[in-house]
Amino acid sequence: MDELVRLSALDEIRKLKARYFRCVDTKDWVGFGEVFTADAVLDMSASSAIVDGPVIEGRVAIVDWARNAVKPLVATVHRGYNDEIEVTEPGSATAIWAMQDTLWFPEDAELAGYDGFGHYHDSYILDDGQWRIARARLTRLHVDVTTR
Repeated sequence: MDELVRLSALDEIRKLKARYFRCVDTKDWVGFGEVFTADAVLDMSASSAIVDGPVIEGRVAIVDWARNAVKPLVATVHRGYNDEIEVTEPGSATAIWAMQDTLWFPEDAELAGYDGFGHYHDSYILDDGQWRIARARLTRLHVDVTTR
């Protein structure tokens, strides 16, 4: 594979994952949807944040699930770092990202919030000239829960 193509893919994938985090935190649901392929899969079954989540199939379903999971009154900050990206061919790549997310719940919620720590295991494809997430699986190592 051409080194310039590989380096360009790495840069675009890093920007894509940054957009994923920014869009979920700012609740930009149009932008959030654009980071996924139409048939993407978001696997939250090993997320172990309070309770394990579902496996969601399709861009529209992923956006709907995320919108409901972080309702307008839930403030979130997601961080991704220490990326291990491998461009497997010119139009596909995989990555593991260390992650931390912090959520603050509204005053009337049972929990005040939590800090989660883990990894995203992602697959990407070049879709109509844009890198997009085809599959994302969140695994958690630890969750610090804040009670009221």
